[in-house]
Amino acid sequence: MKAGTYMQYTDLIFDLYGTLVDIHTEESDAVWEKCAVFFGFYGAHYTGKGLQAAFQQEMQSREAIVGQSYECFPDIPFEQVMECLLRAGGVEGDCRALAVQAAQLFRIASMEYIRVYPGAREALDSLRKKGYRLWLLSNAQRVFTAYELRHLGLENAFHGIYLSSDFQCRKPDSRFYRALLEERGLQADRCLMIGNDRETDIAGAKKMGLATLYMHTALTPAHQTMADCALRPDNAPPGCRHFEFEGDHWAELVKLIEGL
Repeated sequence: MKAGTYMQYTDLIFDLYGTLVDIHTEESDAVWEKCAVFFGFYGAHYTGKGLQAAFQQEMQSREAIVGQSYECFPDIPFEQVMECLLRAGGVEGDCRALAVQAAQLFRIASMEYIRVYPGAREALDSLRKKGYRLWLLSNAQRVFTAYELRHLGLENAFHGIYLSSDFQCRKPDSRFYRALLEERGLQADRCLMIGNDRETDIAGAKKMGLATLYMHTALTPAHQTMADCALRPDNAPPGCRHFEFEGDHWAELVKLIEGL
């Protein structure tokens, strides 16, 4: 951004999966069986289906407790549930490190691929050089995502990284957005939220008074509508604070963002 140029938005807040990163996971019976073998290595003997059922029961119980206190969008750290199941299986001592390993094994076993969308890394670099502050606000588990960001070369792309499992709530929960805005002293009317889910990224951001840019990508939930071409950043009417873009073509989208 040239000196003296007015920036309508100073802070760009990004979703991760489906917005910047393409990923496919499949939590199949085979994945649970492999995880059960890992548990068995340390003396906690489950079948794959037994481990899955125990995990779901413990996760639902914790979500119900957290969800009673506020909006019903809790997010429980995956590794905490794994630690509980290790202990329930008879493993003694400090199970925290084992729980992290079990969680990461599960993620890797369930993952078919993970990759940055073409042009997304370059887009982040360009936006940062032009003076925008970049933030990541993702419904994600730190035990997975912090390492995936490193693997993808994105861990230093943002001025701050906010992952929902750290706050035990997820988008569209207002608390999650508020944590970023208040901790970083951001002005809501100078922030643009960019995400691929109307019901989480976009709905939550609108509720907090942020401008929004909805990307309709292959990872957008199937029931959500395609982007409205009349709301593309280069077509939207004056004063518009909600934009839409079809696809994941970041080389094109970054120019539109820079033009707002």
